[in-house]
Amino acid sequence: MGIFVFLPLVLPLTTWPIARLAEQRLHPRTATVLLTVLATAMALCSTVCLGLLMVVGTAQLPGNPLPDGWSDPEVRESVPRHEVAGKAAIPGLLAVVVACGRAVLQHCAVRRRAHRALAGLPRTEVAVLPDPEPYAYALPGGDRDRIVVSTGLLTRLAARERRALFAHERSHLAARHHRHLLLVRLAACANPFLLPLRTAVAYTVERWADEEAAQAVGSRKAVARAIGRAALVSRGTPAPTLAGLAAPGPLPRRVAALLGPAPAVRTWPPVFTTVGLALWTAATGVLLSAMFSANSALTLMLLLHAATPL
Repeated sequence: MGIFVFLPLVLPLTTWPIARLAEQRLHPRTATVLLTVLATAMALCSTVCLGLLMVVGTAQLPGNPLPDGWSDPEVRESVPRHEVAGKAAIPGLLAVVVACGRAVLQHCAVRRRAHRALAGLPRTEVAVLPDPEPYAYALPGGDRDRIVVSTGLLTRLAARERRALFAHERSHLAARHHRHLLLVRLAACANPFLLPLRTAVAYTVERWADEEAAQAVGSRKAVARAIGRAALVSRGTPAPTLAGLAAPGPLPRRVAALLGPAPAVRTWPPVFTTVGLALWTAATGVLLSAMFSANSALTLMLLLHAATPL
């Protein structure tokens, strides 16, 4: 394995430039899908390498249940500074598992509470809650997808702004934006270097829904007004993985983008541009991360197989 086992842990740094530029230069749909794929791939690779380091670390501990051959010098020497790296990987991987588990449990608990709050209401696409607090969000649920909005927000929006609100939330549900948000949240739990991608995706999913809503109502200004009015009075969404019109984030940038021209739909930017170079840098980082993690896994498997008595 050598030093290559450590590289997937830091290669997510290569995605930082594209995380920022994708928000500004790519279509929101393209940016969301691209950043989610990059974050998920990087997180998987770094978690695999952290697991490999943990195997080496646990083999050094006295009284471990692993085969004696797994602590052979040849196995330990496959990792530079194995005394520190192997043992440090044990709490590191446990922290990743706990953080990801908590994120999933929190997401599921919020969705359950949200669906429970709708018990007794008509089974319609839009669930209007008699609550003076202004809020609205898309609540996924398979065949029970709902748009949840309070009377407190509806009374503050004009008719065209209400149509923009519902079109925005329908876009969240149709494109399954909650999955993108959950994946990048788990990726950031697995590797903190991926936090900029989580922040970027939280913005691009809202921009994606903004553009879809603008097309549905036929007015970018109407959507911008709805966002601005909802942001002034709304408390946002109940969880980071539930999307909504006034989700926390750079709302002035969303309004400014809607007041400008519609973004061009382009799946892959030209190479010799700033965003193109940043994208190729991130793609190279993902490729190297996958190669190094696969090589390290194969090397360790061969060493452990040779060291394990029949």
